[in-house]
Amino acid sequence: MANPRGHPETLKSTNTLDKKTHAAMSSKGGKNSGAKRREMKKWKDLAKEIMAMPLQKGKVKDKITSLAEAKGQNIDTQTAVLLAQVVKATKGDTKAAEFLYSLSHEEVEQITEAPIVVPDDTDKIIPFFDSVSGDIKRHGHTHYWFKGGRGSTKSSFISMKIPQLIISNPDVNVVILRKVANTLKNSVYAQIEWSLEQLELLQEFEFKKSPLEIIYKRTGQKILFLGADDRSKIKSLKMPFGYVGCVWYEELDQFSGMDEIRSINQSLLRGGDKYWCFYSFNPPKSRDNWVNVEQLTDYPDRLISHSNYTMVPSDWLGDQFIIEAEKLKEQRPDLYEHEYMGIATGTGGDVFANVEEMTITDEMIENFDNNYHGIDFGFAQDPFVYVKLHYDIKHDCIYIYDEVYSTRLKNSMAYEKIKDKVGTSVVWADSAEPKSIAELADMGLRIYGVKKGPDSREFSIKWLSDRYKIYIDKQRCPNAYREFTMYEYDQDKHGNFISAYPKRNDHTIDAVRYSLRSEMDANKFSW
Repeated sequence: MANPRGHPETLKSTNTLDKKTHAAMSSKGGKNSGAKRREMKKWKDLAKEIMAMPLQKGKVKDKITSLAEAKGQNIDTQTAVLLAQVVKATKGDTKAAEFLYSLSHEEVEQITEAPIVVPDDTDKIIPFFDSVSGDIKRHGHTHYWFKGGRGSTKSSFISMKIPQLIISNPDVNVVILRKVANTLKNSVYAQIEWSLEQLELLQEFEFKKSPLEIIYKRTGQKILFLGADDRSKIKSLKMPFGYVGCVWYEELDQFSGMDEIRSINQSLLRGGDKYWCFYSFNPPKSRDNWVNVEQLTDYPDRLISHSNYTMVPSDWLGDQFIIEAEKLKEQRPDLYEHEYMGIATGTGGDVFANVEEMTITDEMIENFDNNYHGIDFGFAQDPFVYVKLHYDIKHDCIYIYDEVYSTRLKNSMAYEKIKDKVGTSVVWADSAEPKSIAELADMGLRIYGVKKGPDSREFSIKWLSDRYKIYIDKQRCPNAYREFTMYEYDQDKHGNFISAYPKRNDHTIDAVRYSLRSEMDANKFSW
């Protein structure tokens, strides 16, 4: 017998459909049946209220109308139908009475949302992470450390796992941390938004900017974004239900050390039976950095993963990414190993491993055609510092060949010492001394203050350390040579190097930073 709805050969059993299509059909069917149940429930609720209320003569229609309006019903249809049945019933119509009774007393099938399936991310993560993904699902470990260079997709992978953990564990809330709170919105918050879009889950979550949080609508579970620079928010954190079962430390090396990490974990990891802690970082250059030292120790509840961009499909990264990586590999193999392969290439705490001593001759100076001038102000304890340098952009080399370094130097005296060195060129100086800048400008210097932002110092120091070479003439610039060669990363109380730049013995370094501010990519930091 022919199928009245179509040809049998065009109909497929749901058993033969792929998983994605079957899930979509099931979801659509669930939504349609759910909508019908909700509409029927509105009718039943309205009928129950009508049957329970006292009525006065001439007020029947008004009562029904007010009820319908309060419930947002289609007044024309439902009022007419219910009113007609109520009027008939009050006049002795037994069928109308039975209809109203059955409508108001039948049990309504419990309304539930279509169940959500934990999305499959197999085609959205690199094969290298497959085993780690399985371990996270089985809760094989508590602490997962992800290290790698640029383009290693470690952060993308973690951001995929977090929504899956929320859906699979209805009591688990998430806290995502960075060292500084003002970096959260444009980094990890945006990363989670991206992952929810990739997993086709955007409609399941609510996004808030103040406070910064993302909420799973079905259960109310939260993803909170906090900065470790405000410890009071971490210590006083209370979840409306469940517990903090998942924590993600992004840019782990920016934290001060394991003492800080343990303290935060002790504040957050309470009241649950299982936890997932993710730690992501680009290994700092120094092998003595606390992160690099810590990850050498194996613990039963810790899994360490090391990925790099060569494991990632090239079309995910784009041609330009590959071009830049290969160019650095040829020009600076040491930087390539560190930045792209995620390998700690330094042997100690030196920030400027690219500094070399060079005798810079007068003939070389005469041929320098891209000169820069910088000033770091000081007077009593801190010196007034002026530096002059040449930047060879083609070969990515800086040549520092002149300096003035002196304490208790008044602005008028400083002007006399540097005016012939500067000539009509522009000088960039520390903006914290607007009075000194104004005085030197009045004397004839073309001097401007460099505006500072919360991350400008860190970015610009790293920018200098990433140059191919910084050549310094030790005879001409003894103070610059001393400060650059002796400048090391900060250390914690245990003597481990951390990814922080000390604010001491850096006067010539600051002057050089200011002088080259126009060569740095201002889109990557805030001056």
